[in-house]
Amino acid sequence: MALRHAVLAALLEGELSGYQLTKAFDIGVANFWHAQPQQLYAELTRLEKDGLIAGREVAQEARPTKRLFQVTDAGLAELEEFTAAFAKPSFIRDDLLVKVQAADHVDTETLIGQLTERAAFAQAKIDLFGKLLRRIRGDLTEEAFLRHGRPIGPYLTCLRGLALEQGNRDWCERTITVLRQREHTHARH
Repeated sequence: MALRHAVLAALLEGELSGYQLTKAFDIGVANFWHAQPQQLYAELTRLEKDGLIAGREVAQEARPTKRLFQVTDAGLAELEEFTAAFAKPSFIRDDLLVKVQAADHVDTETLIGQLTERAAFAQAKIDLFGKLLRRIRGDLTEEAFLRHGRPIGPYLTCLRGLALEQGNRDWCERTITVLRQREHTHARH
């Protein structure tokens, strides 16, 4: 997957400015694709040049003119081609896992501190995803939204992000418990 596909997917629900796109990435898309604002602006320029999105200028009172972008038919065709292609499995690359791998040979308290920070970060993301999911589904129950609601794509990717962060939090908490129990056991012997 390239950044272009993530940007095209983010623009499917309607016109967005570059600023709005960066906010959309921060809230929803970042759970599966991270990009810096300058990368997004550069990608918007490339996508427009390639005819995959169209931009239009909107005059604003007492503010600079802004550009709004939307996906073109060629952009939709690009996404169709992308979704038809084989999806490569993802792999975890995480410094914290490398550190835990070395747990028998490094300072456990340092690891526990980093695991505690990661668990707190995961909990903050869990809270954010919960709010985002409630906002997307509005007054519908989750079951009703999953059957009939729109937009379903962003909702499903947020559910994946939620499950990922719940797993991260739970693993961190369990790992902290194991390390503390082992510390306590070794201290008694």
